[in-house]
Amino acid sequence: MYYKFSGFTQKLAGAWASEAYSPQGLKPVVSTEAPPIIFATPTKLTSSVTAYDYAGKNKVPELQKFFQKADGVPIHLKRGLPDQMLYRTTMALTVGGTIYCLIALYMASQPKNK
Repeated sequence: MYYKFSGFTQKLAGAWASEAYSPQGLKPVVSTEAPPIIFATPTKLTSSVTAYDYAGKNKVPELQKFFQKADGVPIHLKRGLPDQMLYRTTMALTVGGTIYCLIALYMASQPKNK
């Protein structure tokens, strides 16, 4: 048995399946016209299949060999000067931020002078 909400009695009432799936007598509107194509491009039929390489060359195997070399350099410094600069900048900002936080905590812990 199917039920639908009755607007008159404000309760659930028995109903046919078609009424239960389109409540209050509303019926879905089915368009008889096809919607306009917005992004239409001309279709070109070709007999030859062409493969496109959009991703470019796969560099992963080369990078794996480069980073897995046992040369004693940590992995985060393998690429030389740019990695060293990033590492040193990160460490400087970390140490500076820690010192700034400690100073702010010290200043906040001191009583205000009137």
